Amino acid sequence: MKKAVSVKLMRESDAHTIKNLVGGRELMYRAGSAIFSACPWNGTTAVVCGSGNNAGDGYVLALLLKQAGKDVKLYLLSEKKSEDGAYWFERCTEAGVEWERCSELTRFEGRDNIADCIFGTGFRGRPEGLAALMIERINQSGAYVVSADINSGLEGDGGMAELCVRSDLTVSIGEFKTGHFLNMAGDVIGRAVNADIGIELVGRPYFLLEAEDFSPLMKKRPHYCSKSDFGYVAVIGGSTEYLGAAKLAGMSANAALSRLAGQSRAALRAGCGVAKLAVPRSLVTAVGPYILESTLAPVSDEDGHMIYVPGEIEAVVKRMAAVSVGMGWGRGRDNARLLERILAESECPVIIDADGLNTLAETDRGILKGRRTVLTPHLKEFSRLSGLSPKEILADPVRTAEEYARDTGSVVLLKGPATVVTDGENGYIVNSGCPGMATAGSGDVLAGILTGLFGRCGYGALTAACGAYIAGYASRLAEREKGEISMLSSDTVEYIPEAIKSITG
Repeated sequence: MKKAVSVKLMRESDAHTIKNLVGGRELMYRAGSAIFSACPWNGTTAVVCGSGNNAGDGYVLALLLKQAGKDVKLYLLSEKKSEDGAYWFERCTEAGVEWERCSELTRFEGRDNIADCIFGTGFRGRPEGLAALMIERINQSGAYVVSADINSGLEGDGGMAELCVRSDLTVSIGEFKTGHFLNMAGDVIGRAVNADIGIELVGRPYFLLEAEDFSPLMKKRPHYCSKSDFGYVAVIGGSTEYLGAAKLAGMSANAALSRLAGQSRAALRAGCGVAKLAVPRSLVTAVGPYILESTLAPVSDEDGHMIYVPGEIEAVVKRMAAVSVGMGWGRGRDNARLLERILAESECPVIIDADGLNTLAETDRGILKGRRTVLTPHLKEFSRLSGLSPKEILADPVRTAEEYARDTGSVVLLKGPATVVTDGENGYIVNSGCPGMATAGSGDVLAGILTGLFGRCGYGALTAACGAYIAGYASRLAEREKGEISMLSSDTVEYIPEAIKSITG
């Protein structure tokens, strides 16, 4: 488990530490020293500095490189310096560190290493002018690039960038920021390490979770047990438009129903005792061939969409340990009524996914109050739920998910390159997935895993995060065999056992 903090919390903690514990000049020296110690710095090094404290870290780095007998040169984008930065720049000039002011003529070809100390974690928007030009030339240089704290141009909270430095190594200072893991971070950070320089946190961090963090959930089964000990779960979904909606290269016309059946299989793979698949009655013969270990629960329908018949959906969810709803559900006229009844009658966690989320977005979110719900939106679905624009969400995914979770009393699992999971109090990031997950049905597999886990392990944000970890890790294993272009969501299901073994050992 690694801490990850917001830019705001890091800024407040930095100010608190400087006021009460360690002076800013000393903290800057520690930061520069940590960057100096992070790699060998063999050959020639360019240290490219902006105007803030990030530049000050660069001045310390240049001084230490000079003192170590390394070939180093400072490149300044601005004459402006912070008070502490000015002090360390003076030490550089006293030590004979060579420097020059950046211009349109500045290039870095021939340098073995480049230290990126232009912008810090508080940067927002797109770099402009000379800064943009230097970032482009750093990326074109072919040098080994080390970014101080965060890649210049990459946003510290959301991990988004219109233009940023692409690093081989990023040395986070104090604590990792959420932007080191979210959204585009995986495409621009080769490797990230954190340097603890003695900054005392003054608030609650988030956590990047790893396999060992989930081991308390995945307890060994006793010999004396039965399927009822591990939970009966129900998967509710399917509609006519998804019967033949997946006529894609090489896939059968029934691929979507196959994925729905695969979801119940994913629930079983995740460890529940029994999985019940509830589908429109007219689709039973179509989905039947895909059902092996699960049981079928036909639901009345009209033109292939579920309709509400009093007592029917209530019977499906009765005495279940977990329920999931919405996958391939379509836009049936009774969806809102069905969702309301499922929530009202379920005494267990309810995972709402896909068209269940679309239904919720058109319904009073008050129906979630007092219920144990798990919402699994991707970006556009969360935009519809929250009323926020995708840009607003991407700027700070953890905070926006936390606020929605607090407002609704639900667990929110916001899907993305790294997944955010929060109950409004605890915030987790899961970074186990891969690009191959960008394929039809990956969300269905995740929802199935979550259904099985909640049926077996009970309700909570950590359980949801465990499901995200298993889905991501299994996908990574599938990608290793099939390749990121060719892997299918059904491949992921086959690797769920290996993913769980990575937790249980």
